[in-house]
Amino acid sequence: METVLGFDFGLKRVGVAVGNTMLKQAQPLLVISAATNDAKFAEISTLMQEWQPTRCVVGLPLHPDGATHEMSVRCRRFANQLHGRYGVVTVLVDERYSSAVIKHQRGEVIDDQAAAIILQQYFDDLSE
Repeated sequence: METVLGFDFGLKRVGVAVGNTMLKQAQPLLVISAATNDAKFAEISTLMQEWQPTRCVVGLPLHPDGATHEMSVRCRRFANQLHGRYGVVTVLVDERYSSAVIKHQRGEVIDDQAAAIILQQYFDDLSE
């Protein structure tokens, strides 16, 4: 059984979810709202120590036609940083419409729920 952390990367917030390869069910964990990159990675380091994941899943935003954009590049960089800093396998998952399926109030922070949807998509793809 492997523990997996899922990330919904954003410039202001990073949503985090957790799951494992036995149950294949993603759960929202928390939202990191640190102001600087160093502060974000300090919180991520704490999560990595606590959960000891063997892999991380990062949502990759794409345009509806599948084309990349500025945030695609930033998410790839974030995934590379996770791999480089922590030595874990990092997988990118198409996150188009992950936030759209969450019913939420205006202004509600849903990044952890979006991370759970991204991670669940990864688990569902493993099962196919």
